[in-house]
Amino acid sequence: MRTLRITNSVRQQLKNPVGILVKGESVNCNDTLRKAVEKVKPSPTILVGDTITRNAEASGIVADVIIIDNLEKRHESTSRIYSGERNIFHLKNAPGTIDANAWDIIRSAIQKRNSLVIVEGEEDLLAIVAVALAPLGSLVAYGQPDRGIVIVVVSDVEKSLVEQIIRELCAT
Repeated sequence: MRTLRITNSVRQQLKNPVGILVKGESVNCNDTLRKAVEKVKPSPTILVGDTITRNAEASGIVADVIIIDNLEKRHESTSRIYSGERNIFHLKNAPGTIDANAWDIIRSAIQKRNSLVIVEGEEDLLAIVAVALAPLGSLVAYGQPDRGIVIVVVSDVEKSLVEQIIRELCAT
């Protein structure tokens, strides 16, 4: 696959979350995320974003795969709480893109589990890749800036939705 770039129509589409939007402060979001993990018992649990990862891990939620760029709202992240030893992957991904290498790197991170993908650039669109590659029954959570978090329990419906988004990105 080649590097994909976001279009205005996809940008508008992504304002509507792929999964369930949980609004509110991090405490409320983390409680809902923890309950979802306990109920679904996903394998794997994937977190995309520095803020969601920091907040989730601070409240005891341990993800199988973490995808971060060490930025929060485009500013350098000051606190890093990524517990335990992990398989570390590095990915260059320019803002507003999905780099061609993202597919293989995120696939490997999901297969190995206990993985941390450190993105040089921006991880925002990589939630799409995570949903596309995650096994059915996985849970992918990502931040929705100034709104809350989005929780995706991966099913055929969410996979179809992200495949449509990917097709639109490929068309550009």
